[in-house]
Amino acid sequence: MADRRRIAQVVSNLLSNAIKFIDHGDGNVQIATKMASLDEREGTKDIIVAIKDSGKGIDPEIMPKLFSKFTTNSQHGTGLGLYISKNIVEAHGGKIWARNNEGDGGACFYFTLPVAS
Repeated sequence: MADRRRIAQVVSNLLSNAIKFIDHGDGNVQIATKMASLDEREGTKDIIVAIKDSGKGIDPEIMPKLFSKFTTNSQHGTGLGLYISKNIVEAHGGKIWARNNEGDGGACFYFTLPVAS
């Protein structure tokens, strides 16, 4: 049970950001989904969406405030996309976070949505 338009907005924003920060000569973006139990409560399941890129990664100075209003490391963005995405995901009962990839550069953004029982 989710608002398809809003979840599509989250995916579109994360993909757009991933593409914006990769090297267009040999960069890549990967999308993966899986269902898992992230909660201790028995019988709960979440869908996990991961969008991984091979770009420059997230600046360590920006990481703590990444999902705040007007946080950007780009000349072409408003710094609202991740803030809006966070609000959409949390309104659906999910979580959103990001990590820099270990070793191979780039970053991975994750979000979860609970599966209706």
